[in-house]
Parts: sequence; structure tokens; C-alpha cells
Amino acid sequence: MATPDVAAAPAVPATVPAGSPSADRARYDRATAHLDGPVAVVDLAAFDANAADLVRRAAGKPVRVASKSVRCRALLERVLAMDGFAGVMSFTLAESLWLARSGLRDILLAYPSADRAGFAELTADPGPAAAVTVLLDDPAQLDLIDATRAGDAEVRVCLELDTALHLLGGRIRVGARRSPLRTPEDLAAFAELVQLRPGFRVVGLMAYEGHVAGVGDRVPGRPVRSRLIRLMQSAARAELAERRAAAVRRLRQVAELEFVNGGGTGSVESTAAEPAVTEVAAGSGLYQPRLFDNYRSFHGRPAALFGQPVVRRPGVGVVTVLGGGYPASGAAGPDRSPVPWLPPGLRYDPMEGAGEVQTPLLGAAADDLLIGDRVWFRHAKAGELCERFAELHLIEGDRVVHTAPTYRGERKTFL
Repeated sequence: MATPDVAAAPAVPATVPAGSPSADRARYDRATAHLDGPVAVVDLAAFDANAADLVRRAAGKPVRVASKSVRCRALLERVLAMDGFAGVMSFTLAESLWLARSGLRDILLAYPSADRAGFAELTADPGPAAAVTVLLDDPAQLDLIDATRAGDAEVRVCLELDTALHLLGGRIRVGARRSPLRTPEDLAAFAELVQLRPGFRVVGLMAYEGHVAGVGDRVPGRPVRSRLIRLMQSAARAELAERRAAAVRRLRQVAELEFVNGGGTGSVESTAAEPAVTEVAAGSGLYQPRLFDNYRSFHGRPAALFGQPVVRRPGVGVVTVLGGGYPASGAAGPDRSPVPWLPPGLRYDPMEGAGEVQTPLLGAAADDLLIGDRVWFRHAKAGELCERFAELHLIEGDRVVHTAPTYRGERKTFL
């Protein structure tokens, strides 16, 4: 089940200088003039430049692309064809099996699953079973898989290390609540249990430091907060590097590890610098959504945007666009809303925000917009944009060179 051909990526993509906002807006408008909005686009020059920068930051270690942040098979295949990328980090078992049957290999399912039908399919077919590695951190997950087995295919297992930073003797926790496996001995004990269970084999370790990789350290207008984040992240990196190295040493006494995965777009350099880590994960940096603007260590180019048509002009300094209320997941707040990007100078009405059906936008730039003109937005997160659109129009220069279906466009609703 191959995707349609898409313009090939360069083997080693070169960094392409960003154009001015007005030039980019003109290009996107010309490229999509034949399309009715709302419309979603990916600027391939920016996408390729961002990919090249991720590879540069990884300093020779392979980058495993996070499918959750891309959600378009054509673009997954594009980035996997580039030097420096290897393997996929998937987000559901159903998606993992679909990608494996589509021809992709080396798929790490980075979240535990309770998909009984999926595990029956995985254990019944040696092909997908060899391509997919599942994440486990609890004996009950082993029981669930065994209870649904439909064959004797070996299940490849990755364990997850809890990366949260504990302060004041554990009274303060900084980091996502993920795995219960925190110490090297926790991992080793669970690995021994897995290895003793027929039909399972430990092949990898994952340790995702979301409080470093997913939290910007340069918050606009918040210098004190930014400083505190940098102090926290410095302490977290030092603590985790020591604990992750100890965990890998102990785990290698129990299992033959094929990979040790860590990091994310915001921590590529620091994670790749750890000798114990063999690969880093990244995905959001390909699209460069707005939440990833707040880092000192790198500056990506906005590559994924969506355009909403102007449908009303209620008065001076205000226009109304169709829809646009596409909030991102996470703790609710203004930073989870898309940002009006082009033309510059537009902002939300604080009493209405981004609306389900219509969105008023304020600012002097509104007076230069006519009915039917397009306002370009950036989503707060990366792949979640693809849950709102069936297709992405891929742009080179000022023309659409391919239209690629998103997961939704391929009638795949994984979450």
C-alpha cells in the first residue's frame, strides 16, 4: 500500500534561508489561489531545512522520526529517505501495524497499548512482529498480550525509564507521569521478568525527557520564568545523564539492547551527547509549530500552516475568518491556540478567541484584507493540525507540487 509519488527530498538537504513574511505570504497565496479554504500546506524548503538542522544537532546519531508529529505517510517517507534519519516512533499499535504493512520497518511504539485486536494481529504474523517494537513497563501488560495471542510470533519489547526530576527528597516532581520504572534495578527486574516469559524479548530502552525536550527555555516576556526553566533543565539533564547511563549498564547485564532512545526536538544536542544514548527522537521540529519557537538552542522555520478565508469585515481594524478554532492538547491556556501568522500584526479578540465556525481578528493589517483573502495560521503543536485536514498541499516556491493525504485523509483515525 504505497503512497503516491511525492517530490523527492535531497539526500543531504541544504539549509534554505527563510524568506520575508510578505514574500512567504505571497508565495502561499499564489500557490493555493486555485483552492478554496480552509487549506493546509507544508513548505518543502522549510521542511527539508528543518530536517537538515535536526540531523546537524544530532551530531552523527540517527534521528528516529516521531510519526505523531507528522501524521502524513508521504512526508514520513520523505524524511526517512534523508541521510541521518532511521526508524519511526509511532503512537498507537493500530498505526504501527498499518505502517508496517505499508512497507516501513523499525517501528517503535512509544506508548503502552491495550489494543487486544492489534496484539492478536501482531502475534499472528511474523512480518509485522519483526518490524514493530512495543513499549512495556508493567507485568499486567504482558498478561494482556498473552491473553490475546493468536500465534507464536515473538514480541519485541522496549522498556521505558521514568525521566522525571525529583527534588527535595522526591516531594517535588518535574516531568511527565509516564513509566513506573525509575531506577536501574527497577528496569533490570522487569527485564528479567520479560525475558523469562516465552514469546517476548527485550531489545531496547526509551527515556523521554519531556520536561527538557518539550518545554521552551525562552518564554517571551517572562525572563524570570525562562531563567528558572533553564536552571531546572540544567539540573534535569545532569541527573538524567547519570541515571540513564547506570540504567543502560544494568540493563545490558540482562538483555542484548539494540537501541537506547531518548530526547525530542527541544533536547537533541544534549541527549545525543550522552554516550549511553544510541539514537534520538524528533518530529515536531520538522513542522516547527509555535510552541517550539521558545528555545535558545535552535531556530526552525515554520513549515506547516493552514489558511482560513476572510468572510466578513465587521468594521475598521477587524476581519472575520471562517473557523480556525483548532486548540492543541495539554493544559488549557492561550498558548494552546493557533497563532495568526501572515499577514503579521493580527491578533484575536480576547472576548472571542479562535472560534469553531468564525474567528474575528483585530489589528491594522485587517484593513488591507478583502473578502476571500487568506489569513495563514500556525498550529500550537505539530501533527495535531493533520487531525483537522484530509490533505496537505506540498509547496515548492510558489506552486503546489503534490497533494498528500494525512492520516485522516487515508481514513485512519488512531486517536
